Amino acid sequence: MHLLTPTGYDPKLSPRKTQEAIRYIRETFQDEFGKQLNLSRVSAPMMVDKATGLNDNLNGVESPVSFTMKDMPGHQMEIVHSLAKWKRNALGEFGFQPGEGLYTNMNAIRKDEDLDNFHSIYVDQWDWEKVITKDQRTVETLKATVRQIFKVIKHMEHEVWYKYPEAVHHLPDEIHFVTTQELEDRWPDLDPMAREDKIAKELGCVFIMQIGGALKSGKRHDGRAPDYDDWSLNGDIIFWYEPLDCKLEVSSMGIRVDEDAMAKQLKIAGAEDRLSLPFHKKIMDRELPYSIGGGIGQSRLCMLLLGKAHVGEVQASVWPQEMIDACDAHDIHLL
Repeated sequence: MHLLTPTGYDPKLSPRKTQEAIRYIRETFQDEFGKQLNLSRVSAPMMVDKATGLNDNLNGVESPVSFTMKDMPGHQMEIVHSLAKWKRNALGEFGFQPGEGLYTNMNAIRKDEDLDNFHSIYVDQWDWEKVITKDQRTVETLKATVRQIFKVIKHMEHEVWYKYPEAVHHLPDEIHFVTTQELEDRWPDLDPMAREDKIAKELGCVFIMQIGGALKSGKRHDGRAPDYDDWSLNGDIIFWYEPLDCKLEVSSMGIRVDEDAMAKQLKIAGAEDRLSLPFHKKIMDRELPYSIGGGIGQSRLCMLLLGKAHVGEVQASVWPQEMIDACDAHDIHLL
């Protein structure tokens, strides 16, 4: 267990008032987000059949919560880690066209998560996906979309400030862009997470690009599944978070693999056996649209905008008693 406990922490809002603010942020953000990116809200599953290959494999070492069903013997169901693959499949099934997309309220369980101020085994995020053309698979498309998302987050800051002026956490006015290789070149002696802290503190808000592949050192900046993001066209939106004196990631996103990137990355990951799964076959056979997509943490965004010290202040989950007691001692009220 790793827990940061800021000195003299003041939660500003009571737990009941916090619940009111959570509802306001979530409802307001998703409407504005959908409008700005031309996304339609759709319903999405909490579980998928393992045989479809639709679950997010994360770093490849986390195991999903799974179960069997009475009416589907021989099939193993998995609680989703995210909807990274399901969304792209849905774009094709629902007939979305270039420039159109979808978003959904995604609820997941990641039972192998290391718990801290930002991480819970319960994951709630807006998962979104948008159709693009082959020639839009560029860094320019990626950056333009990141700027759109940042604009919506900044708009939410002003909305929250108007409604809860005593509680809002003020954000920087601009988002910057940097690659993982640029970070390694600048701070070769630091580990990747320390590099992220450094650049976030320096710039306020940054989109860290190109996550998943090996750097010049031969090491990876961080893990990414090989079968949804194109590692050369992805990244994370990270804010410097003064209440805890560290970075706070609110979104992981990217342009999705085409058939060439899929084959290359599966080979690097030693996961070419996935090419036999239905989702992966559709990618290789060009049966699914090219797309860009990602996830925006709902609780992370509430935490960021309200200046909370722990994600458990803005979501109901389960925590070790040791963490609950330590939070209580520092006026951090977990829901």
